[in-house]
Amino acid sequence: MRAEVEDDFHCMSVTLHHDGITATALDPVMQRVPWTICPGALMMLRETFTGIALADFTARGEKRENCTHLYDLALLAAAHAGDRDVLVIDILVSDPVDSRRRAELRCNGALMVEWVDSRYKILEPREIAGISLDKLRPWIDSLAPPQREAARLLQWGAILAHGRSRPVAKQSDASSIGVDRCYTFQSRRVASAVRIDAIRDFSNGKSQPLERPL
Repeated sequence: MRAEVEDDFHCMSVTLHHDGITATALDPVMQRVPWTICPGALMMLRETFTGIALADFTARGEKRENCTHLYDLALLAAAHAGDRDVLVIDILVSDPVDSRRRAELRCNGALMVEWVDSRYKILEPREIAGISLDKLRPWIDSLAPPQREAARLLQWGAILAHGRSRPVAKQSDASSIGVDRCYTFQSRRVASAVRIDAIRDFSNGKSQPLERPL
C-alpha cells in the first residue's frame, strides 16, 4: 500500500509492505522537503514501524522523533492496507480573505468535512466554533470512522496551509520556529537545519499535486 502527499512545501510517499497483519518493510521517499535535515527521517520511519502490527500503528508513538508527514502517511497506509481501490483525498484550504479561510476535504470527489477558520480558530460550523485547530481531538474522536479520518487529515492540512501566509524570510531559521516538534526540529539537530527553496504554488491551476508519480 502506497500513501503519497504533495503540497507547497512537501512531496513524499510511504510504501508499506505487509503480510496482512504486520508491516514487513517500509519504503519512504522524500522528493521535496523544506529542510536539509529532513531526509534523515527516512531511516527513523523504518525503525519505528517495521515489524509492527498494522492494528498497532496508531499506538506506536514516537511521532515527534519522526518526520510528522511521513508518520501520518504510514498511519494512513496501515489504515487502508486492505483496500483494493485507489483513494484520492483532496485537502483544499483557501488563502485568508479578511483573515477567514475555508477548508474542506474530499474523498474521491465526495465532500467529507468542511469548516471556516480564522487565526487558527474555527468559526463554522457552530458545534466547534471557537476551538483552535490544535484542540480538535475531542470532536474528531466523537465522529464516525470515515468522518474521523477525514477531519484528522483536514486538521493536518489546515495547520500546514498556514505556511502559505507566513513570509519565507520568517521560515528560514529553524531554531526560531521551535524545537522537539519533529525529526528535523529535535534540539540536538535543529541548529544544523538549512532551509531549501523548493516551494511550489498550485493555486494558479497550472499544475496539480501528485500529477507526476513518485
